[in-house]
Amino acid sequence: MSRINTNTSAIVASRQLSRSNDLLQTSLERLSSGLRINRGADDPAGLIISQNLRSEIESVRQAVANSQRASNVVATTEGALNEVAALLNDIQSKVIEAANVGAVSDEEIRANQLQIDSAIESITRIANTTTFGGRKLLNGSLGYITSGVNVTQVTDMRINGVNFGTAGFIPVTVEVIQSAQHAQLDFRTSAIASDVTIEVAGTEGVTTLPFLAGTTASAIAAAINLVSDATGVSATLFNPANAASGITLNSIGFGSDAFVQIAEIGPTPNVFTTVDVLGQTVKRDAGRDAAATVNGASALGKGLNIFLNTTGLGLELRLQEAFNTLSSTSFAITGGGATFQLGPGVDSNQQVNIGVQSTAASGLGNATIGFLTDIGSGGPYSLVNGQSARAGKIISEAIRQISILRGRLGAFEKNTVDTNINQLQITLENLTSAESTIRDLDFAKETSNLTRSQILVSAGTSILALANQTPQSVLALLQ
Repeated sequence: MSRINTNTSAIVASRQLSRSNDLLQTSLERLSSGLRINRGADDPAGLIISQNLRSEIESVRQAVANSQRASNVVATTEGALNEVAALLNDIQSKVIEAANVGAVSDEEIRANQLQIDSAIESITRIANTTTFGGRKLLNGSLGYITSGVNVTQVTDMRINGVNFGTAGFIPVTVEVIQSAQHAQLDFRTSAIASDVTIEVAGTEGVTTLPFLAGTTASAIAAAINLVSDATGVSATLFNPANAASGITLNSIGFGSDAFVQIAEIGPTPNVFTTVDVLGQTVKRDAGRDAAATVNGASALGKGLNIFLNTTGLGLELRLQEAFNTLSSTSFAITGGGATFQLGPGVDSNQQVNIGVQSTAASGLGNATIGFLTDIGSGGPYSLVNGQSARAGKIISEAIRQISILRGRLGAFEKNTVDTNINQLQITLENLTSAESTIRDLDFAKETSNLTRSQILVSAGTSILALANQTPQSVLALLQ
C-alpha cells in the first residue's frame, strides 16, 4: 500500500539508525577510555563489584606501603642497636683487661675507665638521637606503660608486645604454680673421717679441694665459699645453731640449669657422702624452674624468670625470691608501644603492637646485678673501685638484652613484615586482575563492535534515505 501521511519504513529505518548511532558512540567512548564500564548504565552489577574491588585494591596498596615503612623503622632501629652492641663489646674487653691486675697498672685501669665512660655516654646518646620521621626509637618512648607493679614481688619486667584491641588497658595476673628451687646436696656429718679430695662442680665451673681427716664441716663450707664465684656453689651450715650438723651445698642460681655435683678423689670411698632433700644418697642434684600462668596462659619458666609469648601479650619478668611461692600478683598495662597497621582493614587482627625499651645506659642491666651506669666513674661497680667481676656481669646482661632485642626486631621484620608484604602483593595482583576482568575493555572485541556499528550507521543512513524517497512513487499515480 502506498501512503504519504505516515512513512512506516522511514520510522523503522530511523529507529534502527538511532540504535546503531548509540552503539557507535558507546564503542567510541569505551575505546577512548579503555574501560568497558564508564557509567552505571553500562553494567550496574559490574560497577558495584568493580568499585568494591577498587576500594580493596587501594587498601591493600596502602597496607603494602605501611609494611614497607615498618620495615624501614625496624631497619633504622636495628642499625642503631648494632652500634650499641659494638660499644658494649668494647666495654667488655676493657673490663676483662682491667681484671688482669697483675699486669695492668693503676694508670691503665683509669685509662680504661675513661674509655668506658665515653662508651657509656655514646650509648645513651645513640638512644636519645635515633629517630625515624621525628619519632624517637630507642629512648623508651616506644616502651609500654605499666601501673600497679609490686616491685617486692616481680622485677626486671620487660613487655615485648601487647594487643590492646578495643580495650584501654590490659590487666595482667601472674600466678605462680610451682616455685623455683636451688640445686641442693647435704653433707650431714660434723667432720670427714679420712683424707679426701673433693671435686665441686656447678654452673660456673669445677674445682678440686683437698681436706685432711678431721676437717670440720664449717671449715669445708668456708673453703667451698671461697671459690663459689668459680663454681656457682655455696655452702651453709645445715643447722645454723649447731655447727656439727653438717653443711648444705646450694647452687647460687635457681632453675633446672643450676646443679651441684660432688666427686670424691682418693683411695677411701664414701668419705664425703651427700644426700638430697629426700635423704637419698646422690652425688648430683639439679634445681627446678618456676612455673606460672599469665592471664590463664601457661608461661615458660627458667629459674626465677617467667616468659610469655602469645598473640595478645609478650613479656618477661623475674620473680623476687621472697615471692617465689604459690601466690599471685596483678598489674595493668595502660598504654605505650608502637602500633603498625599491616593489614587493609583497621582492626586489631590486622595491627601489630611491639615495644622497644630504652637502651640508654641507665636501662641496660637489671635491678638484681646493677645497671650499665653503675660501672661508670663514680658508680659502685667501676673499674677503679676494683669491681671488674661485677662489671663483667652487668656487661654480659646488657649484651644479652641488646642481642634479644635485635633478634626480636629481626624476627618481626622477617617473619611478620616481609611475609606480610609478600602476601599483600599477591593479594594485590589477584584483586587487580579481577577488577581488570570486570571493568577493563577488550580492545579486540570492541574494535569489531565499532566496525559493525560503523557499517550499520552507513547502511542505516542509506536505507533511511531510500525510505524517505518511497512516498515519491505516489506522484506517478497522479500523472
